Amino acid sequence: MIWTYVSLIVAAIAIAVAAYFYKWVEKLPVAEGKIAGIGQLIRQGAFTFLKVEYRILAIFVSVVTVIIFVIFPSPIWEGKVGPNIIAALSYILGALFSGIAGYVGISIATIANVRSASAAKSGLAPAYMAGFRGGAVMGMAVVSTALAGTALLHLLTGSADIVMAFSFGASSLALFAKAGGGIFTKTADISADLAGKVELGIPEDDPRNPAVIADNVGDNVGDVAGMGADLFDSQVAALAAALVIAAPLGQIQVIFCFSALGLLASIIGVLVARVSDTGDPGKALNSGTLLTCGVFAVLTLVATLLSGFEVRIWGAAIIGLVVGVIIGFTSDYFTGDGKKPVYKVAEACQNGPAFTILTGFSYGLVSIMPSIIGIGLAALGAYKILEPLGGNFPMFGISISAIGMLSIIGMIISNDAYGPIVDNARGLAEMGDLGDDVLDITDKLDAAGNTAKAITKGFAIGAAGLTVIALLGAFQEVVKGITGDVIEFSMMDPLVFFGALVGAAIPAVFSAMLMIGVNRNSQKMLEEIHTQFDTIEGLKEGKEGVAPDYDKCIDIATKGAIKELIPAGLVSILLTLIVGFVGGVLAVGGFLIGNIVTGLFLALLMSNAGGLWDNAKKYIEEGNFGGKGSDAHKAAVIGDTVGDPFKDTAGPSINTQITVVSLVASIAASLFVVFSIF
Repeated sequence: MIWTYVSLIVAAIAIAVAAYFYKWVEKLPVAEGKIAGIGQLIRQGAFTFLKVEYRILAIFVSVVTVIIFVIFPSPIWEGKVGPNIIAALSYILGALFSGIAGYVGISIATIANVRSASAAKSGLAPAYMAGFRGGAVMGMAVVSTALAGTALLHLLTGSADIVMAFSFGASSLALFAKAGGGIFTKTADISADLAGKVELGIPEDDPRNPAVIADNVGDNVGDVAGMGADLFDSQVAALAAALVIAAPLGQIQVIFCFSALGLLASIIGVLVARVSDTGDPGKALNSGTLLTCGVFAVLTLVATLLSGFEVRIWGAAIIGLVVGVIIGFTSDYFTGDGKKPVYKVAEACQNGPAFTILTGFSYGLVSIMPSIIGIGLAALGAYKILEPLGGNFPMFGISISAIGMLSIIGMIISNDAYGPIVDNARGLAEMGDLGDDVLDITDKLDAAGNTAKAITKGFAIGAAGLTVIALLGAFQEVVKGITGDVIEFSMMDPLVFFGALVGAAIPAVFSAMLMIGVNRNSQKMLEEIHTQFDTIEGLKEGKEGVAPDYDKCIDIATKGAIKELIPAGLVSILLTLIVGFVGGVLAVGGFLIGNIVTGLFLALLMSNAGGLWDNAKKYIEEGNFGGKGSDAHKAAVIGDTVGDPFKDTAGPSINTQITVVSLVASIAASLFVVFSIF
């Protein structure tokens, strides 16, 4: 049990580091002028959305809590009520922790953005530190609560099933938080870009644009709160799957050992992060990631040898870690500044938006292959390295590989949250008239943030891939516990094949619903922008003292996101249940396989293609191929408009969707065994 206690201690240290960074960022000075007021508008808008979203999701959580109580771990009509009460409470705890992750992220991000922009007046180094330490608050808070919650529940109950309920709480809330935040942010981003850059030719963060504050709010609710909930969910789901598989093998302490040391490595990584005024922020972020990986590898090897763990298990974890880093940097190649794909897409923009979209989509398709092969090799390598141990150790190898890939998630989230913080800082610098020197610094920080986000999204998708494969193994283990039989999912079985076909369609339908929601809401916001420019005298000309009504755009994005997020999430959950009640556990196994394969395919395609279009636009804005205002620039903005819901709404939400349906399958397995048509 020692590593379970160590996990709690390391989590407490991480919380202390998060609190220190929060206070450190909060004490930084704010530049004089308009910036404080604009920052307050962004903060108010973000919290307004979060309160409305959480109020709606509280109703959903209440309904599901009742369902959990009735059916999990076993139906209450079998006479065991106690475990069901604990599972229901654990579900609530998971949802609550996921919600807290989003709240903490919004709180620090809307402070750090103003401080980072203000610090840029003193140079690149202080501005970078404000942005990175703001992101590190999110990283430390998310990982510490995920690990502490899991360790505490397992310590108190000794049940992997209870941790599964905790994970489902985190996943279900994360699904809606990521989808809702993604719809909000891209509604505002698309509207601001089309009305500003394409129609009027005004700068990206021009305060005349009524959608510009909503756009900055969206960066926080989508890329900070949403991504934080998403990665919180990924870590808890990986822990839950590993615990279910590890319990019969007596390997639970290995999981807590590697998770605790991964968090400790991330703490070291964020504490030593630095950059000079003449340094490269992107290299600093990548160096921190690689340092964290090295520290984790050394610490876990020493712990493995001292604790008498099987060295092969350490090998499986390192396979996951290495592949995760490779997938992240592969995403960087296809989306990063200065790389060939971005250059080719920017070059195609000279021939119009059709060629922009065709070239970006094609490179997006090509980008899938290296990451998919990487995920497959990680699963295969981890399986094979533990195969000599026999029993269910090979599947445990895949689950521990996912733990290894997610071991440095504290640093990954820190890098990811840095992105929207410095993106906001760049907008605040422009709207607050802080000068060209500050804009140059915030542009450098923003460029590094875009690259970091591309790497972290690739990493998150890879981690989700291994996690859901482990969850498939956990589903097998749950069914074995119910029936006493080991089930195999052969595609020659018509029930498995039926489930696979339905499961394969879910990510596409889910993505379509989210993007249609973005499209529908963007059109409403564009109408509002046109109305304000037409009716507010002097707004278009930038007359002194004339300001747009920012609140109306924030309101449109908020109401639209809330309206669209529930149906998309429910479709995935309900179809999982329908397939189970029609075809039983075999059909559900096939459903999960189909969902995993096409989900990873679409997530990688949309994430990388969206990043390509975004950075091709930025490459042209730097003065290439005609620069801002050129026909190539307008084509690039249209490509970026297509890519926005790809990379920030549908793509990253698929990770959570796959996790949610995998957990639904395990939680409802007892019903599928008893109640199914075939």
